[in-house]
This record gives sequence, structure tokens and C-alpha cells, in this order.
Amino acid sequence: MNDRMTTGSDALDVVLGGGLPRDAIVLVMGAPGSGKTIFAQQWVFSNATPERPALYLATVSEPLEKVLRYGQTLSFFDPTAVGRSVWYEDLGGTLRDHGLPGVLERMRELIRVRQPAMIVIDSFKAMHPYAGRSGAFRPFLHDLAGMLSAFPATSLWVGEYQEDEIQRSPEFAVADAIIALKSVHSAERTSRALQVHKLRGGGFLAGTHSYRLSDDGITVYPRLADPADVREYELRGERVPSGIQALDGMLEDGYWSGASTLVSGPTGVGKTLMGLQFVFSAVNQGEHAIIATMQEDPSQLERTASQFGWSVKSDNLTLMYRSPVDLNVDQWVYELLNMIETTGASRVLLDSLTDLQAATSDEMRFREYLYSLLHRSSRQGTSLMMTYELPQLFGVSKLSDVAVSHMADNVVLLQYRDVTRVMSRTLTVLKTRATGHESRVREFRITADGIMLVPGQATE
Repeated sequence: MNDRMTTGSDALDVVLGGGLPRDAIVLVMGAPGSGKTIFAQQWVFSNATPERPALYLATVSEPLEKVLRYGQTLSFFDPTAVGRSVWYEDLGGTLRDHGLPGVLERMRELIRVRQPAMIVIDSFKAMHPYAGRSGAFRPFLHDLAGMLSAFPATSLWVGEYQEDEIQRSPEFAVADAIIALKSVHSAERTSRALQVHKLRGGGFLAGTHSYRLSDDGITVYPRLADPADVREYELRGERVPSGIQALDGMLEDGYWSGASTLVSGPTGVGKTLMGLQFVFSAVNQGEHAIIATMQEDPSQLERTASQFGWSVKSDNLTLMYRSPVDLNVDQWVYELLNMIETTGASRVLLDSLTDLQAATSDEMRFREYLYSLLHRSSRQGTSLMMTYELPQLFGVSKLSDVAVSHMADNVVLLQYRDVTRVMSRTLTVLKTRATGHESRVREFRITADGIMLVPGQATE
């Protein structure tokens, strides 16, 4: 028999190394509203059968009627399973009238009658005050753990615990697994994060993992931090045109297939336009491409593209527009990776890294996202172009705040030049991996055909 049970979320099962351990005590902790009850019910309805039913025990945290009422709004809640494979019981009255000994006796009777394979106690922490000052909670916990160990059932204890209680509350020592649901605040943003603190008998993905709650339950986005992968993979030995003929000459006939290119420059200098030329060069050849943008919405981008004879409504082009406001970066990265896989896109424009960085609360996490995205794209042979906004209009001194240029295969710098009170634009190829390039500073103009390098010109 498989020693793991699904949580009802494939991604969460990955975080847990295959799911929740069978015949174990799992403690799910978190503040009110963090999704503990949704977690518990999603697990219950994903596994319970008439032969292996679930027993859901409410205590004095929320009335059972409220648990059921809100549970019915969830897509996985099956009313026909209630009273057949999922049994709900309210222990609140027993707890108030007979205390912890009465709860233990009632649970023993329910287990004997229902023969459950799964048991939820919601909320477990709410029973603490009923131990009084006599220290009765530890004996109750000992007897309960012994009873559950003797019966082949997986138990989920839900509680409104704080992080510091892990060291103080005795139930954490008894638990075989500890999962924390919490809110993370950064400036004006609030996001949800899941962390596995303990999992006996198995490995799990360390660190915090973003999650969201919806009518479909809890959706987890495992921390995207790919370890070094030394397995060899085939690098396609072909060049990918940039979409700008003169630039291809500077690059020895374009970029390598599967390479990543960083285009840095100040506002309005032509970064997005260079990315559009890169993308539509593939679209016009019948290849599929993706524009992942946080800069311009579809209508704005269509207006820009139409000035050069393109359309973001092209059959071979997928537009992934997300607002940078309240952007969940983990969700965004997984959606983009899934889109690359399902469309088979040969090229992706990411416009812009600046917005992505601003939505990431931690600099190290941002670098993890980027490293993983670049290496997965390389392994799939997908060429990636990324734009990055620089604050300086003239005299650029650095390309990014988080060393993005170190990870990119190619780096192109766009700048303004002020000559006799007339603004002009310049382009410089700073870096190309595994190939030579022309390093002169070249002037360019934006025309009806896009970016055009001025023939034979170079700046000092």
C-alpha cells in the first residue's frame, strides 16, 4: 500500500514529497483565515470513500453548521458524500459538559462505529482551555495519541497556533508532520506562504511556498529554485535572428537558439520595440511565440504593434498580460512555464524584469526565479528576451540592481546620446556567450520598419 495520501493538490503533494504520510498525526497551524479548514476539507473529500471514510470533528472554534455552510461553497465539496463517506460530528457540547475525558470517550465511540481512515479535529488548540490549571492536557494528549496509534487512521489536527508555540505546546512533539500556513507582509503587499516544519520518515521541499485560496481550494506554487543539473542536453547549433538585420551582423548572424538576452535601457529608448521585433520575426516564420507583459495591456500593445504592421492577435502569438499590482510572482512563473510547454513557443518576450523584481519581496527569491526560468528555457530550446528599465538617461553605470546580466547569455544596452541638443539613441552589444560580437556603440533610429541602425556610424 502507498504510504502517502494526496492532499488534493498535486503541487502540495510535491512539496510534501508525495503527500501526507498514512497513519500519522499531521498538525496544520495558522492564523484565522489562513485556509486551515479549507486544507482539511480538501484532503477529506479527495480521499474519503465509503470503505475508508473520514470523520470530521468540530470542537468550539467554529460551529459545525458554519463549517458545513462554507464548505458547500467549495467546488470539491460533495453533498452526496456527507453521511456516506464523510461524517461530521460536533464535539462542542461534549467538551463543555464533560471536558477532555468526555471528548476522549466520545471519540473512542465514534471511531468504533465509523471505522474511519481519516480523522480531522478542528480546532485542536481550542481544547486547551478545558484542561484548566491541573495540567490535564498532557495526559489527554498522551491517551489520544495512544488511541490513534492503535487504530489505522491518519489524523489532521487544525489549530490557530503561532510560530513560537512549536517549541512550547506538547502536541507539536507528538505530531509526525507540521505544516504552517501564514501571511507574509512586504510594504503594501500581503501574500500567503506555506512551510513544512517537520515530516517524519520522508523528505520535503524546504523553504516557503506561495499559495492561494479559491473556491477550488488551496493552490500551491512550490518554491521555484532549481538545483544545479549537470545532466547533458542537446544545444541546437543554429542562430536565431534578432529581427533587426544590422544587429544580426553585429552578433555573427543572431543569437544562439535557446539563449537568454537582456535588453537594458532607460524609459522610451526602444526596449519593448526590440522585443517585439524579436518575437514577430519568429511569428512571421510560422513559429509560436509568447509576450509576457506587465507594461502594456492588450489594447495598448496592439496599438503599438500596429504602428509597425504587426498584430498581437496573430494566431501564432500568445499574449500573457498580468498587472504588476498584487502580482503573485510564483503563480506568474508557473503560468509562463506551463504556457511555454503547452504552446511549444520558440521565443518569449518578458517585458519587464523591473516589474517582476518589484513584485518580489526578497532579492534572493527573485534570482532563484530568474535562474530557474532561464535554465528551463535553455533546456527546452526556447529563446528568451527580457527588458530591464534603467533609471539613468545618460551615462549608464550599471545594468541592474541584482546582477541579472551575469545570468543572461547576451546583454544589449540601449542609451540616449545628447549631441548639439538633439537626442539620439545608441545600441551596444556588451556580451554574447560562446560567440563573438561587434562591440562598437552604434546609433539607431526608430522607423516605420522598427529599429534601424544608422549605416556605417559609430559613436565615440
